[in-house]
Amino acid sequence: MLAAMPDSAPSPLSVGGVSSRAGGDACPGTLRLHRADDGALARVRIPGGVLDPGQADALLAAAERFGDGDLHLTSRGNVQLRGLGTECAGALAALLTDAGLLPSTAHERARNIVASPSAGLDGSPSLTAWLRELDRLVCGSPAAAALSGRFLFALDDGRGDVDALGADVTVIAEGGSAALLRIGAADEVFRIPAAEAPRAALRGAEAFLRVASGSGAWRVKDLPDDVRVELVRAIGSAAGPAEHRPRPRTATPPAPGPLGSTAALSIDVPLGRLTPAQWRLLTATARHYGTDTARGYGGELRLTPWRGVVIPFGAGEAEAADALRALSGSGLITAPDSPWTGVGACIGHPGCAKSLSDVRAEAGAAVGAPGRLPVYWSGCERRCGHPHGEWIDVVATPDGHRIAHVRGERRDAPTTVRNDPARLAAAVAGARA
Repeated sequence: MLAAMPDSAPSPLSVGGVSSRAGGDACPGTLRLHRADDGALARVRIPGGVLDPGQADALLAAAERFGDGDLHLTSRGNVQLRGLGTECAGALAALLTDAGLLPSTAHERARNIVASPSAGLDGSPSLTAWLRELDRLVCGSPAAAALSGRFLFALDDGRGDVDALGADVTVIAEGGSAALLRIGAADEVFRIPAAEAPRAALRGAEAFLRVASGSGAWRVKDLPDDVRVELVRAIGSAAGPAEHRPRPRTATPPAPGPLGSTAALSIDVPLGRLTPAQWRLLTATARHYGTDTARGYGGELRLTPWRGVVIPFGAGEAEAADALRALSGSGLITAPDSPWTGVGACIGHPGCAKSLSDVRAEAGAAVGAPGRLPVYWSGCERRCGHPHGEWIDVVATPDGHRIAHVRGERRDAPTTVRNDPARLAAAVAGARA
């Protein structure tokens, strides 16, 4: 049966401000679905975004059997299934369990883990062992089952890409035997042994739960300032020495195209929505070209927090070129000069009752030359799925659209454009440049 569920709300854009738990955790999962205007919605957590081809096949089967057939990528490297029927929850859970995508029913919404998608592919450290161990520890912790569906872990390979995403607990690879632990947006990081990184991350989450039980906070940034400072100090006292290392302001996602010569292919997805044909093509590419026994890959897709896919490559240069040509004609983004690069949008109207316009259609109509900054179109003030760092914020209003330049927690004075598609496209292009 479809569980009754209130509309979910995003975390606030600004740091601080207590978020009430009074209404319960409204984040959707696979056991507790969300009612949307286009049917029920399931959010499947995929730690690190890592799928093997069999799991990718299972997700497509679920989308086609129970939903609208498409697979929707999220800003945490997860997959949403939309247009689900109201009686599918049990069958959906069984299918995902059989595919290894639902290892713990008690923790299915707590498995929010992002990881640097290029880790181990371009000379950076591999995060595979950390990722598997952290997921195992989370699923084995009775306390972690109480984490909200909004709480986020991040595993960064040292390049700063997912460190910039504002996770609640971040572990950063330092190379060799060291790692760094960050709690929330604190400028301090704590040096810890690399072998202890997953357990240190879990301890940080469990410490948050202990203080959050009396604070009403879902995430570290929701804690009152004094409680948040004390949490960081308490965790630091049990970790290693503190170092001053502010979180990167802007994440740099992998550019579409080959990564590390032919070590991997990076593919972006327009507005994060994959048709069944596109999903099959990506899965077939991973299955056919992605096996690399030396690096331990048996065919793998890595869904990125920027609504893209990285495919580790085991084949040679000629095969990589063949795969890239096949993907280039599919409607996917395979080169950084695509006009779709950096363009994102929420589901908008008609899928969401709160949206004031069809922002996906408007984003497509406004696509022009690639811009320096990413742009995100939101159908209402909630800005579901918005990016982090520096970006152009386009929000539908009753009178048109409001455009603002966002730099972390700062926001420039907005410009309002009335309902004129040509002026709107020009204003967005100017802001992105």
